[in-house]
Amino acid sequence: MLNETNEERDERFMLMALDEARVAAEEGEVPVGAVVVCNGRVIARTHNLTERLRDVTAHAEMQAITAAADNLNGKYLTDCTIYVTLEPCPMCAAALRWAQIGRVVYGASDPKQGYRTAFADPDRAFHPKTEVTTGIIADECREVMQSFFRRRR
Repeated sequence: MLNETNEERDERFMLMALDEARVAAEEGEVPVGAVVVCNGRVIARTHNLTERLRDVTAHAEMQAITAAADNLNGKYLTDCTIYVTLEPCPMCAAALRWAQIGRVVYGASDPKQGYRTAFADPDRAFHPKTEVTTGIIADECREVMQSFFRRRR
């Protein structure tokens, strides 16, 4: 949008990822959503599909990488930003590193399963040129996750 600040843009795309997380919750999936943006255009919108696909690797980020690479007809996402509602796990962080994603923006931290607790040097989890922004609408992202698990218990 015209005259939109970086923070406003990040919130707008994170709200799209949050919509994906809500779809995941409705489908009985752990509610994590992801959106990939390239040159201001959404090129992938995904959410967890581990239950539906019976695939432990079908995290929102993994689905987003595949969809975005397909959209761009190439495997590197250097000019892209991924917006994800939850801090990526070590597997997803490694995949984003291999994809050479330009920027990672996530909402809620994940102190149990997130990449920051898994790597001795979390600053090296992503490609050296990848920028990381955290905490975008974190409260909303956290609430969707907590609400999902409250209902399941």
